[in-house]
Amino acid sequence: MRNIINSMGVVVVSVALLAGCGDTEEPPRESVATTQPEQAPAPEPQVAEAEVEPIDVTISTDVSLRTDRRLMVEGETNLPDGTQLQIVVEREISRVRWQARTGVEDGVFAAGPFGSGSGLPDGGYMVRVEVAEASVQPQSVQAIIGNQGQHLAGELVRQSRHGLGQVATYSRRFLVGSEPRQTRDQVEVLESPGM
Repeated sequence: MRNIINSMGVVVVSVALLAGCGDTEEPPRESVATTQPEQAPAPEPQVAEAEVEPIDVTISTDVSLRTDRRLMVEGETNLPDGTQLQIVVEREISRVRWQARTGVEDGVFAAGPFGSGSGLPDGGYMVRVEVAEASVQPQSVQAIIGNQGQHLAGELVRQSRHGLGQVATYSRRFLVGSEPRQTRDQVEVLESPGM
C-alpha cells in the first residue's frame, strides 16, 4: 500500500510539473508605456448667439375720416417688415369697437375703413395698435424681436396678459365732429370732409 501511495505522489508531482511546463502559457506582456499625448476632445463648435440690439419700439398713427364718415388708420413704425398688428378703434361712450389685422411693410401699415355703413357718430374714440405676441409672428420677425419678444424695449412695451412674452401697444384718443368738445386732453379733432 505504501508503494501505491508513493506512486500516486509521484504521479501528482509529475502532473504538476508538466502543467507548469506546458506551451499554453501566455508570453509575458510588455509593460512598455506608450506615451501619446492625450488629446482633449475637440471642442464642439459654439454657435454664438448673435448680439441683437433691442428695438426701442416707435409707432405713430394718422387717422382720417373719409367722406362716408368711416375712419382710416395709417401709421409708421420701426418694427421689422412682416410684423403682425391688430388695429382697434373703439367709441368711448358705447365701447363699440371695430378691429382689423394688418402687417408692417417698408415701415408703414394701414387698415380700415372702420365704422358702420352709416359712418361714425360724433364723439370720442380711441385707436390702438397692438403688436401680436412673438409666437404668432413670422419666423423672420421672431429672429429680430426674439421668440418671446425679449428684444422689444421702450415705453410702449409691456408683458403679455397671457404670459407669452413681451408685446407693444400704442393708443391715441381723438374726437369726431365739427364742434370740439371741452376737454383738457390733447385730442385731435376730425371734422367731416367737405365741411
